[in-house]
Amino acid sequence: MDTDALTPELLRRLRAPKPYPAVSVTMPTHRDGRDSAQDAVRLRNLLAEAGRRLAGAGNGDGAARADRATRDAVSAELARAAEELDLRGALDGLAILADAEGHQIWRLPRTVPERVVLSDSYLTRNLVSAKAQARPYWVLALAADRASLWSGTDDELHEHTGDGRFPLVRAEEEDDPQREERQGDTPGLYADERTRQFFREVDAALGAALDADPRPLFLVGLPPALSLLADSGTAAGRAEGSVGKGGFAEGPATALAEEVRPALDAYRASVAEAADRRLDAARGRRAFAAGLDEVWGAVRDERAGLVVVEEHFQRTVRVTDDHLQPVDPARADDPSVREDIVDELVERALDAGAEAVFVPDGSLTGHGGVAAELRY
Repeated sequence: MDTDALTPELLRRLRAPKPYPAVSVTMPTHRDGRDSAQDAVRLRNLLAEAGRRLAGAGNGDGAARADRATRDAVSAELARAAEELDLRGALDGLAILADAEGHQIWRLPRTVPERVVLSDSYLTRNLVSAKAQARPYWVLALAADRASLWSGTDDELHEHTGDGRFPLVRAEEEDDPQREERQGDTPGLYADERTRQFFREVDAALGAALDADPRPLFLVGLPPALSLLADSGTAAGRAEGSVGKGGFAEGPATALAEEVRPALDAYRASVAEAADRRLDAARGRRAFAAGLDEVWGAVRDERAGLVVVEEHFQRTVRVTDDHLQPVDPARADDPSVREDIVDELVERALDAGAEAVFVPDGSLTGHGGVAAELRY
């Protein structure tokens, strides 16, 4: 699964308590299988570690103890995940989540540490941060008789069909000669009531998709189609941009992504500029934090309203008396050291209702790679 599949509802289910043990395995990977042999060795080692930890779970106390049948079921799910995984399609990180009922494999566009965690819920901070960095968006490709919804990230664009709402295709109906005789003409394509009804259905389905997984929306279609959609409801008014070209309701994905790219780039540039203006204003009213330790404290205390992070900013730290002390990444085997503190910071900020914006590397050089606007 890719991070654009991480809807609020799915995240809620992943975080829900589960019978012990729920196993989370994370590791860095090489994009497009550039060193899949090394990744395969790393994965085997981590799964072997998970197996040893599962065996030990039979000797735990209370909630940290699992019976033999449960441990065997989890081991079987991890083995199935390893069989299904194709590292030739890897991104920058991998997460495997497994319990006795099933497993999930997540490709992450953000590096993650090697880790095996047994708990009563899944580790989600790497997924949440990776999705925020990937900046997913929706594209609605529209024609008079078809509407398709596409899910996009920095890495790819693909048609979204998983929830049953899209694609929508207008039902074919026979012409009505009596109506044409009464009206004296065949109605225009976008004046036809059947087309208008179809566009009302598109608006309702699009609104439901945006409510279930809010993201920036871009519309692609001929100008009359875009105009009719705007008149058909409220969903079109939530779009961040539009492209007045037709012929993309059935893709292909590469051509559609190319058409949307200028509008997407303009939107992302405006988001980065708005974040920069907010940080400038925050400095002026002394509601500003910069650097990992300061921002961590603000997020921990739920004082951050906006957190801005450079795309590939990562640090390894030790948490000491609620402060972050940078340490050598080579000491990551120390249990008090956190390799993915930035991912944890982003997840905490989002959970507390803050906005999280990723900006190009170098944008926050004077602020240590991360800054925040404070609520108070």
